[in-house]
Amino acid sequence: MEREGRAVGAASGELVTIGEFARLSRLSAKALRRYDELGLLRPALVDPVNGYRYYDPAQVEGARLVAWLRRIGMPLSRIGRIVVLDAGAAAVEIRAYWARVEAETAARRDLAMYLVDHLSAEGRAMSRIPGNTGNTGNAGGTGNAGGTGRTGSSGDAEDTGSRGGRGSSGSGVPGGPGVQGGPVAVPLSIRCAALTDTGAVRTTNQDAAFAGPRLLAVADGFGEGGAEASAAAIEALKPTAWGGGGGALSAADLLNALEDTADSASRAVRDAVASCADPDGSGTTLTAMLWTGSRLGLVHIGDSRAYLLRGGELFRITHDHSLVQSMIDDGSLSREEAASHPGRALLLKALVGEARPAPVAVACRPDVRLREVLAGDRYLLCSDGLSAVVDEAELRAAVIAAEAPEEAVRRLVGLAHEAGGPDNVACVVADVVVAAEE
Repeated sequence: MEREGRAVGAASGELVTIGEFARLSRLSAKALRRYDELGLLRPALVDPVNGYRYYDPAQVEGARLVAWLRRIGMPLSRIGRIVVLDAGAAAVEIRAYWARVEAETAARRDLAMYLVDHLSAEGRAMSRIPGNTGNTGNAGGTGNAGGTGRTGSSGDAEDTGSRGGRGSSGSGVPGGPGVQGGPVAVPLSIRCAALTDTGAVRTTNQDAAFAGPRLLAVADGFGEGGAEASAAAIEALKPTAWGGGGGALSAADLLNALEDTADSASRAVRDAVASCADPDGSGTTLTAMLWTGSRLGLVHIGDSRAYLLRGGELFRITHDHSLVQSMIDDGSLSREEAASHPGRALLLKALVGEARPAPVAVACRPDVRLREVLAGDRYLLCSDGLSAVVDEAELRAAVIAAEAPEEAVRRLVGLAHEAGGPDNVACVVADVVVAAEE
């Protein structure tokens, strides 16, 4: 014990015992031994005779960083990637991790609020039945590029986003938190159109779009297998894959269907890019709406977007899973600065191949939401080839001016070309109409 308690001289300065280093770093000796075993924090010296560990006091800051990262719940495997980075890269990685935590927390909050509303409504409905107290809720959801389609949809649902305010999903958006489910007397259907375009700069098109009786979707592929990834993601969501038939699903069944299709899309993308030389560098964004007669569901991951035009106002109903969006959210970047930020293309979440250690890691689980549907709504789904180069005022004007979805998608692609067409473009426009109008 005397040998374990002494300090040992070394070229880098005086080393201290594990006990003294534990005091300096506020970590237990047990934790230090564990971090050594995992390669997170190696001792400066291990006595070859008795195995005692000795640390350089200069390692204290690194030890404290490990402790702080554990305190925010970061997995040890990810901490291992951070501790070998320089300060700037480590800061980027921590920001990316926390943005993902906030997005996942928001998704769980949305589901919790939906369950509260759903069960509260069911309780009110059951209480009207003699001898009972009890609840209800509702919700609903995309064909090929350039295609058109129709589908029935009526009912109510809800959607909440990570943050409120104009231009993002949240309580200020129609169909946001607190919307109660219930039957709609007038049956609704949709008229829709989709269009993709290579743009004026790119030589290949990795975007995909689909508009059909049960599915509206856009996907923006990237990497070597981007085109295959975007096509696979949408194919996995088609009604034949997720079982969307003519009958309406209950809110609970639709939530389950959305979760299942999101998982299917993730697997489909991994399979599609598996043969690529760099499968973990290929993937796609995905924004889709699934319709089931009386309900609408939203599946979203990445920085493609969905907008709702209602009452002459255009609302963004998705939240970008990107590094710059997380910086906008925490106030460290303005929307004007984001437009020219060098990291604006970095995604925090996307459908990808193999998981990879990278300064900005991506996750492969899409967000799922339920939304209310009203006659007169017009929905726009688009890749960032449109939203990144055309501002929302121009989008709103084009979406309002077009008489039909087919005209709207042509106008929107034209706007992207007028802005230089630097990227592939994919867009879908769908109108919610009274079924009798069909």
